[in-house]
Amino acid sequence: MALHPQAEALLARSHRLGSDPRNTNYAGGNASAKGTATDPVTGGAVELMWVKGSGGDLGTLTEAGLAVLRLDRLRALTEVYPGVEREDEMVAAFDYCLHGKGGAAPSIDTAMHGLVDAPHVDHLHPDSGIALACAADGEKLTAECFGESVVWVPWRRPGFQLGLDIAAIRKAHPQAIGCVLGGHGITAWGETSEECERNSLHIIRTAETFLAERGKAEPFGPVIEGYEPLPDAERRARAAQLAPYVRAVASQDRAQVGHFTDTDVVLDFLSRAEHPRLAALGTSCPDHFLRTKVRPLVLDLPPTAPLEQAVARLKELHAAYRAEYAAYYERHATAGSPAMRGADPAVVLIPGVGMFSFGKDKQTARVAGEFYVNAINVMRGAEAVSTYAPIDEAEKFRIEYWELEEAKLRRMPEPKPLATRIALVTGAGSGIGRAIAHRLAAEGACVVVADVNAGSAAAVAEELGGPDTAVAVTVDVTDEAQIAAAFQEAVLAFGGVDLVVNNAGISISKPLLQTTAEDWDRQHTIMARGSFLVSREAARVMTAQGMGGDIVYIASKNAVFAGPNNIAYSAAKADQAHQVRLLAAELGEHGIRVNGINPDGVVRGSGIFAGGWGAQRAAVYGVPEEKLGEFYAQRTLLKREVLPEHVANAVFALTGGDLSHTTGLIVPVDAGVAAAFLR
Repeated sequence: MALHPQAEALLARSHRLGSDPRNTNYAGGNASAKGTATDPVTGGAVELMWVKGSGGDLGTLTEAGLAVLRLDRLRALTEVYPGVEREDEMVAAFDYCLHGKGGAAPSIDTAMHGLVDAPHVDHLHPDSGIALACAADGEKLTAECFGESVVWVPWRRPGFQLGLDIAAIRKAHPQAIGCVLGGHGITAWGETSEECERNSLHIIRTAETFLAERGKAEPFGPVIEGYEPLPDAERRARAAQLAPYVRAVASQDRAQVGHFTDTDVVLDFLSRAEHPRLAALGTSCPDHFLRTKVRPLVLDLPPTAPLEQAVARLKELHAAYRAEYAAYYERHATAGSPAMRGADPAVVLIPGVGMFSFGKDKQTARVAGEFYVNAINVMRGAEAVSTYAPIDEAEKFRIEYWELEEAKLRRMPEPKPLATRIALVTGAGSGIGRAIAHRLAAEGACVVVADVNAGSAAAVAEELGGPDTAVAVTVDVTDEAQIAAAFQEAVLAFGGVDLVVNNAGISISKPLLQTTAEDWDRQHTIMARGSFLVSREAARVMTAQGMGGDIVYIASKNAVFAGPNNIAYSAAKADQAHQVRLLAAELGEHGIRVNGINPDGVVRGSGIFAGGWGAQRAAVYGVPEEKLGEFYAQRTLLKREVLPEHVANAVFALTGGDLSHTTGLIVPVDAGVAAAFLR
């Protein structure tokens, strides 16, 4: 069925408004359109409203993200509305107003759109509008900025009553094109979709101009000596040093994925004298603090402080933050409040360095950071023309622990087994490494695709879904500096590292008398030395995090099987297999598990076999190269060829949670090579 013209216009308007962060934040705000359609039951006309559903994003909104409601039934709810003390009950009543299957679940703002007497309505969260909404004298400033064309609405929690309030304001002020909602955002309306969009943009841009022209030059105060941003390379290095410790601070209650931001907006804010006061006041707009918590944790040291001092101070501040958050919960919780969800910060601010934000996955962490940037912009605007005055703590608690928000959390799908885990896989640009990267990502992990071939690494990262799931790093595992740089990129991308797979390698197949010292050194430098260096760097990050971790070695059945013409490769694999045992014994006290996998020859999809190893081994066994996989299969007990996916399955089995008490284990994935049985 063709999309109704009004709904089509609504989607186009939503995309335009939502694609510009000056207009609204990610998943923030909503838009609606009303129109007449044919009732398929009666054949008569029926008035409908299309509105962005719960949890959607204006910039990427689709037809499936729209809730569709009958206006006669929605407006009839005013006759049964039990009052503001029971307004939450009205959300369930929206289900009885849906047209047909109704599309997406209606959001809490549905009443605002349905009750306002205008064909098109936008509710947005622009920084400029929220700056006025969160100014101490916001009502006065709104009148100065807009005259009678935009009306001030005092703070009220989103819901049915706010919809009634705005509907009454629209009726009482026919000349108005919209309103500023105290502590919240803006709402605009219009007779056509074009007029509504024009009115929304007029409010946003007029507020921007007003703040720029009326505002003082340095609303955050003078620069604090010593708190200026570090130079770029030094700043990123410092952020990488701190990242595992900061992630530990954010993950005491439950593991979190991190995101790092060092934009000029953040760095300037943290260099200014007023940042401690403003950060302590917290964010204001409900969309902000639902993602950022009511306030961030701020390190109160200059960026040049010794690392040990900074780490110690972070731990002190974290203990104080948790105690303060628990006290905040106790001050406002009632018998019916949901249980406290956790007392760790979602945003950690490091002067001179930047901002770490955290969430259940990379997108959530990134969006939390984006929202705090919005909050900084709001603070700047409010302080430029007045004083920043967010809604009070009790109101923040009412929203943070709102039963409707709790119900939304309960509807979330169960996390995947590797959710919140950050994996780094070496040699992940092809073959076994690529298959491992795919399996770990499919199970919920964020993946750092590490490979000596930059193009291959980038291609695999793109296959996995891009930067919210995977990033590519170029690394030669024989180079200590490149390994350190790869881990630096990993912790800056995702906050830390929990799971490392030593998979990078090459293969040289020669008889003993033809194996040169150079062959031996090259084979051992890449695999034995390389996996040692990667594991050492992984252990540094994991011990700093204090969250345990997994290191997995992709060794080989050749580590125990004495095959012909394979001295350098097999000896290097035996070295790797013993590293498993040694590191399991050493790192267990830190909760770091070290296990290995011994695959048989994986021919199909293998970069190693395609690079000449396959031809060499085929010649040794006297079979055509294209039959090598079949040959390997026939010598096994199960008569099955080993594929990259089978090795990836074993990596997941070792790290997915069911073998939580297993370390020092080497798992054969060889379809049964009796000569390689572990004894």
